Amino acid sequence: MDSKRYTEVLIDGKIYTLAGKEDEGYIQRLAGYVNEMILTLKRQGGFAKQSAEYQNVMIELNMADDYFKARERISVLEQQKTEMEKETYSLKHELVATQMKLEAARKEAEDGKMSAKAHMTE
Repeated sequence: MDSKRYTEVLIDGKIYTLAGKEDEGYIQRLAGYVNEMILTLKRQGGFAKQSAEYQNVMIELNMADDYFKARERISVLEQQKTEMEKETYSLKHELVATQMKLEAARKEAEDGKMSAKAHMTE
């Protein structure tokens, strides 16, 4: 059974002890993301003048925006991957068909040479 790991993180100047199954590096990256979001919003004029509740909602909305944009990007990339896989399959099929035609043409040319040699020796 997975045991909980405890990690201390610094978010917006406060230390929090978090418990979870993820490794410390991952938790620190999450905290870094949250800190960067907070810092970005604090740089905007008027943000610091708003209530703590408003600030938290804005942080949450910005994170939700990032999340939904990432999901959309994943969806687009998955669609592109599917299209590329279909194109790859089609190209492979075309390559095999071309190789088969080439092999048939080579065999036909070889048979033509043999037939011409046979006629020359007669």
